Amino acid sequence: MEKSAGGFQTISQVAEEVGVTQHTLRFWETKFGQLRPMKRAGGRRYYRSEDLEIIKTIQFLLDERGFTLKMAQKVLREHGVQKAKTIQIAPNLSQMQKQEENDDALSADSTPMSKTLDLVSLKESLVILRDLRAKF
Repeated sequence: MEKSAGGFQTISQVAEEVGVTQHTLRFWETKFGQLRPMKRAGGRRYYRSEDLEIIKTIQFLLDERGFTLKMAQKVLREHGVQKAKTIQIAPNLSQMQKQEENDDALSADSTPMSKTLDLVSLKESLVILRDLRAKF
């Protein structure tokens, strides 16, 4: 028996339809605020047609366009689902990837030694800027 187009689908039905695992769908819920399936007693998820549209858009951005999670999040947040589906290439793709790499490097580089080096670099930069300011 088929469900109506506006009906609810379980996580297993959606996973099978889209071709991803159930844990991938649950993970995407944590990363994409737009994806909010209805939850019933016991935590059972029910996806609406709007949720399915978001899932297909996320899958398109990640699999077809090769976006990273952060890039896909940014595109959905800034452009919405409808416009995200039409993106042919990531806007400023190389710039977005560089920013992501910098963000990852900063978060991974949180050891006390790296913080000390950062402070030394900042102090050296400040001295250079003051010298330049004095010249002009």
